[in-house]
Amino acid sequence: MLHSHLHLHLHLPSSYSTPFLFPYHSPTFPFATSRRNSYSLRFRSTSFNHGRTIIRNETELQLQNQQVNRAYPFHEIEPKWQRYWEQNRTFRTPDDDIDTSKPKYYVLDMFPYPSGAGLHVGHPLGYTATDILARYKRMKAYNVLHPMGWDAFGLPAEQYAIQTGTHPKLTTARNIDRFRSQLKSLGFSYDWDREISTIEPDYYKWTQWIFLQLYKRGLAYQAEVPVNWCPALGTVLANEEVVDGVSERGGHPVIRKPMRQWMLKITAYADRLLEDLDGLDWPESVKEMQRNWIGRSEGAEMEFCVLDSDGKERDVKIIVYTTRPDTIFGATYLVVAPEYPLLSSLVSTAQSKHVEDYVELASRKSDLERTELQKEKTGVFTGCYAKNPANGEAIPIWVADYVLGSYGTGAIMAVPAHDSRDYEFALKYDIPVNWVVMPNDKSINESGKAFPGEGVIINSSNLFVGLDINGLSSKEAALEVIEWAEKSGNGKQKVNYKLRDWLFARQRYWGEPIPVVILDDSGETVPLNENELPLILPELDNFSPTGTGEPPLSKAVSWVKTTDSLSGRPATRETNTMPQWAGSCWYYLRFMDPTNSKELVDKTKERYWGPVDVYVGGAEHAVLHLLYARFWHKVLYDIGVVSTKEPFQCVINQGIILGEVQYMAYRDQDGNLISADVADISNEHNLEKIPEEKVMKSGDSFVLKENPDIRLVARAYKMSKSRGNVVNPDDVIAEYGADSLRLYEMFMGPLRDSKTWSTSGIEGVYRFLGRTWRLIVGSPLSDGTFKERTISVDEEPTIDQLRTLHKCIAKVTEEIEGTRFNTGISAMMEFLNAAYKWDKHPRSIIEAFVLLLSPYAPHMAEELWSRLGHTKSLAYEPFPEANPAYLKDSTIVLPVQINGKTRGTIQVEETCSEEEAFGLACRDEKLSKYLDGQSVRKRIYVPGKILNVVLDRKNTKVAVQ
Repeated sequence: MLHSHLHLHLHLPSSYSTPFLFPYHSPTFPFATSRRNSYSLRFRSTSFNHGRTIIRNETELQLQNQQVNRAYPFHEIEPKWQRYWEQNRTFRTPDDDIDTSKPKYYVLDMFPYPSGAGLHVGHPLGYTATDILARYKRMKAYNVLHPMGWDAFGLPAEQYAIQTGTHPKLTTARNIDRFRSQLKSLGFSYDWDREISTIEPDYYKWTQWIFLQLYKRGLAYQAEVPVNWCPALGTVLANEEVVDGVSERGGHPVIRKPMRQWMLKITAYADRLLEDLDGLDWPESVKEMQRNWIGRSEGAEMEFCVLDSDGKERDVKIIVYTTRPDTIFGATYLVVAPEYPLLSSLVSTAQSKHVEDYVELASRKSDLERTELQKEKTGVFTGCYAKNPANGEAIPIWVADYVLGSYGTGAIMAVPAHDSRDYEFALKYDIPVNWVVMPNDKSINESGKAFPGEGVIINSSNLFVGLDINGLSSKEAALEVIEWAEKSGNGKQKVNYKLRDWLFARQRYWGEPIPVVILDDSGETVPLNENELPLILPELDNFSPTGTGEPPLSKAVSWVKTTDSLSGRPATRETNTMPQWAGSCWYYLRFMDPTNSKELVDKTKERYWGPVDVYVGGAEHAVLHLLYARFWHKVLYDIGVVSTKEPFQCVINQGIILGEVQYMAYRDQDGNLISADVADISNEHNLEKIPEEKVMKSGDSFVLKENPDIRLVARAYKMSKSRGNVVNPDDVIAEYGADSLRLYEMFMGPLRDSKTWSTSGIEGVYRFLGRTWRLIVGSPLSDGTFKERTISVDEEPTIDQLRTLHKCIAKVTEEIEGTRFNTGISAMMEFLNAAYKWDKHPRSIIEAFVLLLSPYAPHMAEELWSRLGHTKSLAYEPFPEANPAYLKDSTIVLPVQINGKTRGTIQVEETCSEEEAFGLACRDEKLSKYLDGQSVRKRIYVPGKILNVVLDRKNTKVAVQ
């Protein structure tokens, strides 16, 4: 059998008796990916025939470089120090014998979901930031907790398992190994002794234990609720997992249907979740998102009696929640949600088919689609009316999907004059619009639009029911209406929340089993005893959806059928599993005490380590994960498990890294290139990708080099496989080293901002590291290797060197503390530029600079520290402290006069003597022209003010101007 391969024929020095043949695709071949060297290679297309090599189609190029000339030997340094850290457990945080008299620093990443794709260069952005903080705080004598683990249950792994027929336990373990290997290759200083995974029984035992505490306190219950059901995936999806009516994963249709589900009563903690936000050091945008998600509002519940066909009141009432009771006289119709529980009793015979069809259509939309402000409002008349309690008028009842059954009571009173959605609906369906609020600016009333603001109440009086609010302000009128409603039995004051109870059940296999059984004879739900935990997830060969709505766990018949341990009665296990959120709600606590088999976390350890000092992760988790974790933490606080009210004191959202800029040109229908500004108008064009080498910058735009009149579109997109712009960190590390990748991701811009990846940018920081290496170790030897030691000298530093160093120390320290890592790197670059101008490099200066560099580029720093003569890791060396004495700029600019005329200036120390000042003037390039060879009659020196040199006029020469 023939196997064709591309080979490289390398012309090596004559000392090698035979040329080498390397498979080009070989991962060990060191030349394949380097762009920094000029190679001339002989490519041979070869075929192997049972071990014999046949050379064909030879294209010959000459090898110009004997070996790869790396700026510094990162390929040797980085694996060396990664092995050292692992073997010596350098970053292990003691578990029991920790010195609690020292300050603590708990810095945490939002732990990853280990997908099969591995990391891309966007992932290490936050991880590098936390690692810099962790390394810095260790050097500042803090006890640092910096752990890593895996959020490993959930739908992605289950879907992959179904598609491939591989058990999710196997694929997840393989993915974890891949992620761990990649993280270690980046030199992150995690305490791997504390590694946890949510899929391990020793871990989810305590997830189940927390569920039991919630159940005992009435915070976990079952209810029939409308859910996002995906028949293809066979599971319930959270709202955020549904996009445009289909599942985010797989694009399968999703419908709304009622199902019996486990719920967690997060609404019981709504006020505390809202109030405690104020004391947190979080981005204000994140806090505002949580406030909006909780959505606390004050208003009233009002009762509207349903009327029969004769206009008489039936024994059915629709309760609506409104934040604007002052507008009740303007309510001209009611709207109920498609899932409103009383809807069937409100529909007339003539309208039943229309309503039925509409409800079916609405079931296929997500809550987000239904409430989108821009979309056209739709609805169907039920054929039924209700009485407005304020004015006694019969108003129609409609069903419309812009009202959600999960918010308020699932019904609203519609006031089209004062609500834009109601106004659009009323215009479309020809429903009356009654103005009851007069704006203070009367011109608004003539705008032809709804006025949702407050003002003076008009057209709002009914003496028959004893309600007259005309002339009152909106606030006064609202209070008046609530008081009237409570006295007359038509309603009551009410505080409401947008926040809904947490739908906690999933019809999936790959999740934590819920630790309850259902008694066969009575249907009663009974929690397991705590000593029965963990309830182990059973092995299943077939974990695909049942198609019936029954969870996959129902297939594990021998596991499902059991007995209640307390009564011995036959029982059935719960076959729903917990959502992926469950394991991530409390993992930060387990890191404090990862091997405790007796309790969730030791109280002493929790009191020392809690709360998390800095928590870094993506803004996409700003609401749900953080909100759910805060809820569980508050429950644990109430039962005495934790000592703090909040889990995360400081949250930082890192920006995203976009793919490299892509340049696009427009072509018209005739195939001619046209400028982007013209194309924007014509809309008759096709887009074409332009290679970067054909592009140049012109002002604020990018244009074609060959035709600068053609302006291009330059855009950067989020990294994704579909766009083909994913950059693998493994490739970057292979070419530039891990320290370069770390340094570049921090240097790209502020941590919290989104940035665009640029290969030329990483080459810049790679050069900086190469210059750092050569400054301290020296230039490479003739064979390309470097000296084992450094070229620093054991001499006292000069004042100038000390000032340069201590200014750098002050800046780097300040910027790390402020998480402004990019400007900290700039300060080190400035130091390096200054240091290259020195004749000698004192060891004390170089050692301090290496320590400054170490949080950012730990591999290089460790190697340099070793070559400076140290035998231990620098991980716990004291971080340099800036001496204020060297931060003051004690030099001044001194004017120099020659014969009373100012001829220039010199820079001198404040304490400079006359002799020193005169010497500097004589050596100054400009002043020396006047002083060389001249006879000085006298010098007039006022320290800090002026130096005047009076020359002997007999010998004075005219200086060349």
